[in-house]
Amino acid sequence: QFLIEKITRMKIYEDMYWKEHCFALNAEGIVDKAVELKYVGGTYGGNRRPSEFMCLLLKMLQIQPEKSIILEFIMNNDYKYVRVLGATYLRLTGNAIEIYQYLEPLLIDFRKICYRNIEAKYEIRHVDEIIDELLVGNTAFDIALPRLPLRWHLEKAGKLPERKSKLEEMDFFDDDEEEKEEFLELEKEKSKAKAIAWNKSGADEE
Repeated sequence: QFLIEKITRMKIYEDMYWKEHCFALNAEGIVDKAVELKYVGGTYGGNRRPSEFMCLLLKMLQIQPEKSIILEFIMNNDYKYVRVLGATYLRLTGNAIEIYQYLEPLLIDFRKICYRNIEAKYEIRHVDEIIDELLVGNTAFDIALPRLPLRWHLEKAGKLPERKSKLEEMDFFDDDEEEKEEFLELEKEKSKAKAIAWNKSGADEE
């Protein structure tokens, strides 16, 4: 929880959403609340009120859900806000290899999401934009992100395979929309398989 600045944590603790919906939440309850999210964002307005997204993120940092639950969030294709919440949590708490392996596949998620900016206004963004910010940015949702080694350093050390852009691979299909759709579905299945393997390895360690 200390990954979120103290002044922001204090605002969250004083917020009615936190008091009414988050204070006594367990891991299962977080899933239910995450499904209800209608937008993402950090703090907003003149008083810098915390978003519901921020409240749930802090609660996750407090209770540290099992790896399998975080994977459910990230691999959830039905609820895009759940996915972004899980991805943000992993970016804050995961190691570099996990972050690249399980966030990069989300760069092909081009769905629109509602983002509430610092002026309390809503704007349309996309899931892949948020994921890109998590991977290459220094801050996200008013949180200073932990330092992430450059990907090519990990590639050079043999810890990650060389990355090829999914868009580059899709260019091979030219204008064949059916083949592009099949390609995207295959990439999603690959991501699920990686997540299952990661989950299994975590269970073995425990």
